Amino acid sequence: MTDRCGWVGLEEIYIQYHDTEWGVPEYDSRALWEKLILDGFQAGLSWITILKKRDNFRAAFADFDPNVIATWGEPEVTRLLGDAGIIRHRGKIEATITNAQAWQRIEAEQGFDRYLWGFLGGAPLQNTYINQADVPAFTPLSTAISKDLKKRGFKFCGPTIVYAFMQACGLVNDHLTSCPCHARVAALAR
Repeated sequence: MTDRCGWVGLEEIYIQYHDTEWGVPEYDSRALWEKLILDGFQAGLSWITILKKRDNFRAAFADFDPNVIATWGEPEVTRLLGDAGIIRHRGKIEATITNAQAWQRIEAEQGFDRYLWGFLGGAPLQNTYINQADVPAFTPLSTAISKDLKKRGFKFCGPTIVYAFMQACGLVNDHLTSCPCHARVAALAR
């Protein structure tokens, strides 16, 4: 595929992620939560680092089942700190447990998927960026979502992390207009 978004690079795992997953609207509560957690682990690192370790993360974190993770405590934190297959950052690991508990509250109240998509009226924002330099690191909307997530008990979900999450999960379509994925992703919106 020519004219991919400029951030993709040449590694096959990155190309596959861009071409088949990034920007595709996600409507499953658990999958949305997993992607938000992984974006939190990315803080200070490159996304390809997380992408290459994603299967290890899934194995270490009970396939990102928030109902399981919400029950974890210090024994699981200690186990995860010893797992070289993931990012071993105590704060991020502990935040995952806290975030699972916060996810449970939102899920029981209204559904995590409906909660997130409610910020957008249920439909992805279709941006029309021509140059990668024009794509923002965060927006007023990602700032508002971040603030609300934090109010509800989430951690590692600042405006930049939330915007990267919104891009990854298709809440916004930030494929460049020259990228063949832009039109394909736009057509997937509900």
